[in-house]
Amino acid sequence: MSRYRRSRTAGASYFFTVTLADRHEALLTRHIDLLRNAYQDSARRRPFETIAICILPDHLHALWELPADDSDFSTRWAAIKSGFSHLLPPSPNPGASKQRKREKGIWQRRFWEHQIRDELDLQRHIDYIHYNPVKHGLVPSTADWPHSSFHRYVRKGLLAPDWGGSVEAAGDYGE
Repeated sequence: MSRYRRSRTAGASYFFTVTLADRHEALLTRHIDLLRNAYQDSARRRPFETIAICILPDHLHALWELPADDSDFSTRWAAIKSGFSHLLPPSPNPGASKQRKREKGIWQRRFWEHQIRDELDLQRHIDYIHYNPVKHGLVPSTADWPHSSFHRYVRKGLLAPDWGGSVEAAGDYGE
C-alpha cells in the first residue's frame, strides 16, 4: 500500500478537498442533511473549527483549524465520510478493491490537504472556497449558493453580499 506524506502540525489550519467516487453524482447536496449531521457529529467527538466550507454536488472544500494539541484530521474525515455513507445504499459498481474492503464506493479513498502557511494563503483559500460554485458554473454569484460559509461571512460583515457576483440572492442561507 502506498504511504502518503501528510503534514502533521498540531493546531495548524488546513484546506481540504474531499470528493465522491462518482463525480457525476450529486449526493452531497441531495443528502445535505445527512452530510451536515455526520460533519457536526465528528466535530462534537473530535473538535475542530471550520473557518470556511462549501459543499458542492460531488465534492466539498473545507478549511479547518485544529486544536493546539491535535494534528489528526484523517480520523475526522473518516468519521464524516463513514457517518454520511452509513445510511446510503452502496454504489452500484464499486470496484473489486472496494468490495474486498467492504466499502460502499461512495467516496474517493483519499482527499487533498494543504497546510495553510500564512495570512495571505489563508485568505486565498477562503476566497477559493467561497467562489467555487461560480467557478463550476453552478450559480452566477456566490450569494446564490446555499451550501457555503459565504453567508456566515456576510452576516458577520467580513464580506459584502455582492462579493463574487450579484446581490440579488444575498438572503439568509444556511451553511
